[in-house]
Parts: sequence; structure tokens; C-alpha cells
Amino acid sequence: MDKLPDVLAPGLKVVFCGTAAGERSAQRGCYYAGPGNKFWPTLAHVGLTPRRLQPEEFRELPSYGLGLTDLAKKVSGADSILRSSDFDVEGFRRRLIEAAPRIIAFNGKKSAAAFLGQNTGAVPIGLLPIRIGTSKVHVLPSTSGAARRYWSIEQWFALARSV
Repeated sequence: MDKLPDVLAPGLKVVFCGTAAGERSAQRGCYYAGPGNKFWPTLAHVGLTPRRLQPEEFRELPSYGLGLTDLAKKVSGADSILRSSDFDVEGFRRRLIEAAPRIIAFNGKKSAAAFLGQNTGAVPIGLLPIRIGTSKVHVLPSTSGAARRYWSIEQWFALARSV
């Protein structure tokens, strides 16, 4: 059983992809629910949502043209404990090709690296010169509190301007 349900629909502008639900998110049953996660305030700050949504409101994102998914749907926990076998890359690819959002935005280099089969250090932040189906691919700095030393909002603004 999936830790969190996908929030996918045809015609979305952006689908955000994480690695896996964090422990707090899995416990609460909603995306980006950890106390140090910047996801929800960042969406509002860059103008992708008109106000700061609460994690429990994640099912409302399609009304703003946004969606959510993770590469590892069956497990939860910190990125550091995830194994490559936890990632369902082909299932992710099928779901996203079917949903065909304008942009797939990886929330952090770890999820992008897992999808691309690369080392995290080899993955650049920003718009990549690849597509998943018809969708552009953008790698964003992670909103996780554990990644705060790498945090930068500039690419989040760049994403918001592109949609």
C-alpha cells in the first residue's frame, strides 16, 4: 500500500516529486508535514498558491494546477535510509507520462538522481535538457529541513515564472 496517494490529474502545470514520505508525513497522512519543511510556505511565497496551504490540504493542489508524487511509494523515512530498490522508477515514469504535466519538478537532487540513475553530485539544479514524455524536467533545491544548508529559493521563483 502506498504511504501517500498520488495527486495527479491530466492538464497539471507542475507535478512535484519527492523521494519518499518522511516519517512525520507518513504518520499524518499528508505530504511535506515535517515541522522544518519549507514546501508549503515556499509554494505561497513564489506565487504558485494564493496562500500558505496546510499539509492536510494537499488534495486541493490540482485546483491550482499542481500535483504531487514520490519515487518510493511503499516506504517512508529520511532519504539517508532509502535503498535503490525502494524506488519504482518505471512506475513513476508511467504515471507521469500518463498525467503529462507541463513540468515535473523534483524537490531535491536525491529524487532526480534516483530517477536518472546518477550520483546526486552529478545532478544540476535547474531546468534539465531532458523530458519525461512531453514534460519538461526541473530540479529544485530540497525544501526538507534536513537539507537547509543547501536551501535557495531562486530556482523555485524560476519555476513559478515558467508556469
